[in-house]
Amino acid sequence: MCDDNTEADNAARAKSSDLSRRGFAVMAGGALAACASGQTVEGETLAVAEHEVKITTADGVCDAHFVHPARGKHPGVIVWPDIRGLRPAFRAMGKRLAESGYSVLVVNQFYRTTPSPITQPGESFSDPAVRTRLFGMMNGLNGAMIETDAKAFVAFLDGQASVDTSKKLGTTGYCMGGPIVMRTAAAVPARIGAAATFHGGGMATEAPTSPHLLIPKMKASFLVCVAQNDDERTPQEKETLRTTFAANNIPAEIEVYPAQHGWCPPDSPVYDEAQAERAWARQMVLFRKTLV
Repeated sequence: MCDDNTEADNAARAKSSDLSRRGFAVMAGGALAACASGQTVEGETLAVAEHEVKITTADGVCDAHFVHPARGKHPGVIVWPDIRGLRPAFRAMGKRLAESGYSVLVVNQFYRTTPSPITQPGESFSDPAVRTRLFGMMNGLNGAMIETDAKAFVAFLDGQASVDTSKKLGTTGYCMGGPIVMRTAAAVPARIGAAATFHGGGMATEAPTSPHLLIPKMKASFLVCVAQNDDERTPQEKETLRTTFAANNIPAEIEVYPAQHGWCPPDSPVYDEAQAERAWARQMVLFRKTLV
């Protein structure tokens, strides 16, 4: 999971590859444009409708982005962003999923503290003060809150005309969204049929509240895409996940990708297009097999 060590890793990587601020801005802009233009790996691109929505939970009102094919009913998907929260990159990723035939809810997991955007123009995750604020918000969430939110978001999707409630729901999470995905799958096991995590961390720890201890409650098939520097720091985590999933007969594809923590969002300083596309393709395979 993202922390000060991860930021140091990523800063070193950016420096070693001579990634200038201007060069990254150009690259990120191109990647976002690709997401927004509907360049899917699946082929057909559907016309979509996009909405900014408010969802009432037991703890307040969550702002979220809801995007779905303009016609018909489709499987629903909940997207949990990384620590930088709901922002254009995740709206674009949600739209790309919708263009492939899913009704997608991209949430602001920090709604109890602040509406999106979580960071303002000019703020950078490389700024220690910004990281301290974001880490504080992340650490302010607990398992009970996530369970409450997961149930509210599932209920929202199941109430939408564009969602086919005869099909299972999917959920995806990035960075801190990894353990949240696991808690979501455990909170609503009858509805969550597919779960995908990308450079997640803290999914299998020694703590009595570790998300992996909830695996016996789950019924979803999993895709776990691990960053190489996360794996170097906690190599046992993937093995604990693999063993626990197998012991509970939960299908799980777990792989360490040759990419840095944060490689999937197109606005990340360590965005790796080739590996991000490979992870995206594996996600689409999972959804096509299980959201039925």
